[in-house]
Amino acid sequence: MKSRFYIGIRMKSLRYLNKYLYKYKWRLLLGVIFISFNNVFNIFIPQVVRYTIDSVKESLTTYYLFDQDPFSEFANDVASTTGKLALIAGGSIIALAVLKGIFLFLTRQTIIIVSRLIEFDLKNEIFDQYQALSLSFYKRNKTGDLMNRISDDVSKVRMYIGPAIMYTTNLTLLFVLVISTMLKVNTELTLYVLLPLPLLSFLIYYVSNIINKKSDKVQKQLSNLSSFTQEAFSGIRVLKAYNREKDSLNSLERECENYKELNLNLVRVNAVFHPLMLLLIGVSTTLTIYIGGILAMQGKITIGNIAEFVIYVNMLTWPIAAVGWVTSLVQRAAASQTRINEFLNLKPEIANPTSVKTKIKGNIEFKNVTFDYPDSGIRALDHVSFSVKQGKSLAIMGRTGSGKSTIANLIGRLYDVTEGQILIDNCRIDEINLNDLHSNIGYVPQEVFLFSETIANNISFGLNQDLASKNIIEEAAKNAAIHSNIIEFPEQFETLVGERGVTLSGGQKQRISIARAIVRQPQILIFDDCLSSVDTETEEEILDNLKIIMQNKTSIIISHRVSSVKYADHILILEEGKIVEEGNHAFLIDKKGIYFDLFKKQQLDNT
Repeated sequence: MKSRFYIGIRMKSLRYLNKYLYKYKWRLLLGVIFISFNNVFNIFIPQVVRYTIDSVKESLTTYYLFDQDPFSEFANDVASTTGKLALIAGGSIIALAVLKGIFLFLTRQTIIIVSRLIEFDLKNEIFDQYQALSLSFYKRNKTGDLMNRISDDVSKVRMYIGPAIMYTTNLTLLFVLVISTMLKVNTELTLYVLLPLPLLSFLIYYVSNIINKKSDKVQKQLSNLSSFTQEAFSGIRVLKAYNREKDSLNSLERECENYKELNLNLVRVNAVFHPLMLLLIGVSTTLTIYIGGILAMQGKITIGNIAEFVIYVNMLTWPIAAVGWVTSLVQRAAASQTRINEFLNLKPEIANPTSVKTKIKGNIEFKNVTFDYPDSGIRALDHVSFSVKQGKSLAIMGRTGSGKSTIANLIGRLYDVTEGQILIDNCRIDEINLNDLHSNIGYVPQEVFLFSETIANNISFGLNQDLASKNIIEEAAKNAAIHSNIIEFPEQFETLVGERGVTLSGGQKQRISIARAIVRQPQILIFDDCLSSVDTETEEEILDNLKIIMQNKTSIIISHRVSSVKYADHILILEEGKIVEEGNHAFLIDKKGIYFDLFKKQQLDNT
């Protein structure tokens, strides 16, 4: 009972697609009309065969009756007429088949194209949802699983929208037309022909439950396989450095073996299912010939009717045999749509509170802010308070895990605070237009990410294409002290950086990331330990350039190096999420506390 309830819930997940079916309702209706015409012409073919056989039989009887003098001339006329009749019947069947083919082509041009359009819309919706979901969502889910849901799962849903709907509609219309036509000819023979169908219905219901469970397992394992391969390719340098290629290959083989076994289990069900259905269809054909022969001898039907019924039974063979395949498609689509809905039904934890445009100046204030990471429950900040005025700079230092990057994430509202308030220009951050906030923040993350694009496109990533002029890009590159490196490349700014910037050094990637942040000329600049991979001389050059750029802009500098923060207007020292020291460089040196110890230690390291 529990299993049936679970299957029912999963089948309901396909209702999510109704909005798309309604969107393309006219195309689908046109497809149904084409299917109807296709089946009408299909129905005429057995009737032509029945009429031809009965006419030929009657003509042959007449021929043999009068095939003697003085009636030989009349018999020849009968034979000639019979031949012409056969030719006309053959031509009619060919004409009907051509018309049927034309409407079948038009059917596929409507319903199958609709399935592709819905696939396009659904992928876009999923991608939009992925982008709307908060950062914590990506910490809970693997990249491979996300990719599998937007690719393989959507493809399985498309098979439900296209082939499954097309074949189901075709079967329904054909079944109604064929059965009604057969009943008009002879009710008794029709009932015998349909005798195996209840058994077939039970078989479909029983097997569909098995297919449903096995399809779900296949999809989950495919997600695991996608996640494993994605991680292996992303960490290929680590695998090679530790000489773990063989172990990785063995793990992949185990995952593939598991996926293969699950797929084979599903195939075995279908392998038994299809022959059983064909056997039941064969039983119907045998009953047609046997019972039809008896009825023909009793004079209740003609020989042509038997041939007509045999064609009708065979006409139903593929649609009914396809029921198993369609059932499998629907069950797989239900399993896939259930997985898709898991993410589509999620509400973004960080939502845009207003569509009203907000002008950002850059005043930032933290009021007694406490933050616990939602998934782990770890307290990253504990009652932190500080303020930065527009045009001023704030530096944040501390050990790893002290909460430095958390402050950067909260200013960009990638998370919402657990307690306290964050004010931007004296307005609560959760009341500000999120798009305007992000547009006015230039963020250089600790983990640099570059797209598999040209250097120019990476630098101009945050700009509108109309504003992404060559001069602006080059000026940003100069200010980030990367221009001289770029012009040494053969393709200069058109150089492809490779996946995640793999063709560049760590320092080059960091400086391109800095150029990407400053090219937008935002009101708030956040540099999260972005100078860790550059030498001291380059660091000084970048900082000197940033002094000019950061005029009238608020800047947050997060770093482990005293050399990166000493020119800041205010410096915070964090320890376990709390501010333990604050002030400017001179004040903290005179205080001779944690900052002073760091300064002395780093001076010794540099000598």
